[in-house]
Amino acid sequence: MLKNLFATHPIQASPHVDAGELPHDSLEGEASLKRVLTARHLVTLGVGAVIGAGIFVITGQAAAEHAGPALIISFIVAGIACAFAGLCYAEFAAMIPVSGSAYAYSYATLGEIVAWFIGWNLVLEYLFAVATVAAGWSGYFNECLSILGHWTGLSLALPDYLSTAPLKFTDTHQIVTTGALINLPAVLIVSGLTWLCYVGITQSTFVNSLIVTIKVVVIALFLIFAFRFINPANWHPFIPPEEGPGRFGTSGIFRAAVLVFFSYVGFDAVSTAAGEAKNPQRDMPIGILGSLAICTVLYIAMALTLTGIAPYYKLGTPEPVATALSLYPQLNWLKAIVSFGALAGLSSVILVMLLGTSRIFFSMAKDGLLPKGMSRVHAKHRTPHVATIIGGVAALVIAGLFPVSILGELVSMGTLLAFTTVCIGVLILRYTRPELPRSFRVPGIWFVSVAGSVICLYLFWQSFRANWPLMLGWTTIGMLIYAIYGYSHSKLRKQNS
Repeated sequence: MLKNLFATHPIQASPHVDAGELPHDSLEGEASLKRVLTARHLVTLGVGAVIGAGIFVITGQAAAEHAGPALIISFIVAGIACAFAGLCYAEFAAMIPVSGSAYAYSYATLGEIVAWFIGWNLVLEYLFAVATVAAGWSGYFNECLSILGHWTGLSLALPDYLSTAPLKFTDTHQIVTTGALINLPAVLIVSGLTWLCYVGITQSTFVNSLIVTIKVVVIALFLIFAFRFINPANWHPFIPPEEGPGRFGTSGIFRAAVLVFFSYVGFDAVSTAAGEAKNPQRDMPIGILGSLAICTVLYIAMALTLTGIAPYYKLGTPEPVATALSLYPQLNWLKAIVSFGALAGLSSVILVMLLGTSRIFFSMAKDGLLPKGMSRVHAKHRTPHVATIIGGVAALVIAGLFPVSILGELVSMGTLLAFTTVCIGVLILRYTRPELPRSFRVPGIWFVSVAGSVICLYLFWQSFRANWPLMLGWTTIGMLIYAIYGYSHSKLRKQNS
């Protein structure tokens, strides 16, 4: 039984993508995913997923509750961990160009039970990321309605009971009600973008490219025009005195690093699209590392500017950038642009995360670990339509019921575990399958792999200490599903037997 649990997927030593040679391709006669994505598409997918909630939502919460102006250090720590993980992802994605991201890589190196554990955490990462960003989108949507109402003299903003989460977690991890009914804007945006994912990858990437252009322009406008309002006094004290574990001080910097780690999950989403890349051996490393480099620079600049124009303790709102700009009446025009730009920016994050969710479900179902229906590909649209619908419905339920704060930390925890596994797996595969062609090789593999996994595990532990009941509960549910369904339906186990 132990041997079955750690059975690994075979990897064909082929430098090209040929149907039938890779573990998750469709069988003859079935519709398959459409390989249409270029390096430019992959970079915009990464930027689309990375630049969004991190800048427009999570940054303010991390500064107000954990790090203060030292948030810049938190972004650097998270960025270093992501750089190590990104290098490892790039080697894997070029060598095993299939949908599934860290799940597929774990299956090829560490075995089925580890792959299931990572895949289940990727489901956590993507589903809860969609819900987190949708909750932030709702805040900016209401802000935009307020702006339009001010211009027209009408009362357009939605009441709290239709625009906030009806449930929240207490410090003792109990669920209590808030008096709201549902976060309606969050439900509607997830529904609309799920439909877009359903109709095709080409349409989805086209819309994403347009949105990415809009939000990069908006961020550039904010950085340019807000720069002259920076007050260095807002950066003092740079590291606020510690008020408790994970709240300011040095521990707050690392706790904030876990939270802002959520901001970087986009380059992981790039790897889930490997099964739809035209030339994955060349384009996947460009997409992963290119989007990571662009976004890290923008995050650092944004964190410096945001904490420079507003006291950090005022930024703990669902729309912190708009909150900071509201302190300067002469920047009301920019506040309106940022609010509308944030809607676009957060929309692209939701879109890419929904794509990632469906591709993870698709890959796990292809292996028999989830019901077969989730591996079906639409004959016309060439998308995993069943997996898309299931992922979208689950995400909109979570988005409509739960708040931003707890969702963001759980996403980061799932991401950190996936990154750790990829860092370890790429080192293992160097020694177990040295003959495999690698169009991209991680430089200094021992240092990058070990340092990346150690940093990711350390950051995971910072959040796990506070959220261990939720993480263990999620893991327990996943292992029960595997024990009841996945183990007995595994295609690899049937082939081996």
